[in-house]
Amino acid sequence: MNAKLRKIGKSLGRHLRAYRARRARSKSDATFIGITGSSGKSTVTALLGHILASHGPVHVELLFHSLEMLARMLSRRIDGVNYVVVEVSASGINSIKPLAEMLRPHVAVVTMVRLEHVSSFRTLENVAREKRALVDMLEPGGLAVLNADDPNVLAMASGQAQRFVTFGESDAADYRVAEISAAYPRMLGFKLHWRGGVLDLETPFPGEHFWLPTAAAAATALELGVPAQAVKDRIATFQPRENRCQAIVPEGGPHFILDSVKAPWHSLPLALDMVAKSTLGKKRIVLGQLSDFTDSNAKYARAYKSTREIANQVIYVGEHAHRSKASQADRDAGRFVELRTPKEVSDYIRQTAEPGELILLKSSSNLHLERIALAWTHDVKCWVAECGKTDGCQQCGLYEVPFEQHRAFVRQRKLQRRRRRFLRLFGR
Repeated sequence: MNAKLRKIGKSLGRHLRAYRARRARSKSDATFIGITGSSGKSTVTALLGHILASHGPVHVELLFHSLEMLARMLSRRIDGVNYVVVEVSASGINSIKPLAEMLRPHVAVVTMVRLEHVSSFRTLENVAREKRALVDMLEPGGLAVLNADDPNVLAMASGQAQRFVTFGESDAADYRVAEISAAYPRMLGFKLHWRGGVLDLETPFPGEHFWLPTAAAAATALELGVPAQAVKDRIATFQPRENRCQAIVPEGGPHFILDSVKAPWHSLPLALDMVAKSTLGKKRIVLGQLSDFTDSNAKYARAYKSTREIANQVIYVGEHAHRSKASQADRDAGRFVELRTPKEVSDYIRQTAEPGELILLKSSSNLHLERIALAWTHDVKCWVAECGKTDGCQQCGLYEVPFEQHRAFVRQRKLQRRRRRFLRLFGR
């Protein structure tokens, strides 16, 4: 009986939060912007929020994939802002539509359509249909900002309730990208041609593939009336998202590029191209868990063939490390190293690293390869192989605490906060 009552109470609570969220949304005068796509949406969301902050108060939310999270945000955090910028992630078929119905965006941005979450979507057409749900839920007269180079995204421009603009390398794009160039440590720059002229954009990103989220954010901001010079200046001062091709250069150590949030197969060539075009001398690639694909055995072997061509050494780590099919000659020569845990990789790199060399850490988030770079500037003590957390180590903040002590540490920290709050209210 108690369990049944708790279930009823939770259901009523969800309905109440949804009601409050919809009411708050209907009363808000803010411009609501939803951003989706198979890759690049987090960078677009964060960068667009950074640009719009020069134009008015902004609230930014990353990685929304549940109605409860969205309802909580709409109920509590949109007062007094001019813009609400939300990353809308798909967790399965028909997962975006209810989010979009609650958000009711004035602007929808779609970066690209690739086959992701294979077990759920199965086909590229299903992914495209899912992403389109955000565009279909635009407010009347709303704006869709679409990738002109992706036919599955461009097809979303067929709706009647909204206007649309496009960005991309296509000659037909409203915001046309040209002269893309990056060669780490020289960061990405490109020209953006639009009806207002040409913007020469300099970015803080190490790879050429970041032109896409940068162009998407710039096009959206310009359509919303942000002055072109402000767009240019804000892009130049943006701090990249942690672990999304984030460059970390410890004093006297190697150059780490952390690409450890996700590793769908389609993203691997982009990361490898970034390494290949770098002007640094020695190059190493650490590859962990690939994601969102079938036929894993063959793709780890294909990945090794590609990485071997551009790196002095390739290190495979994790449960799939044995799938490289590297030759015994490569193993004996040190071209390939197979290790099981991030701690083993960290120890190995610490012993063999050379100042100024480039090390790419590429994996999905489960291995938290960012710890390998963090260990050069912090006393990392949490080396559990897989902790089950999706947040990066920087967001978790517990990487200097042994994993088995996390719960006790968090509990003690909460007690200390309550004690300080009590003392502030009532004195000693």
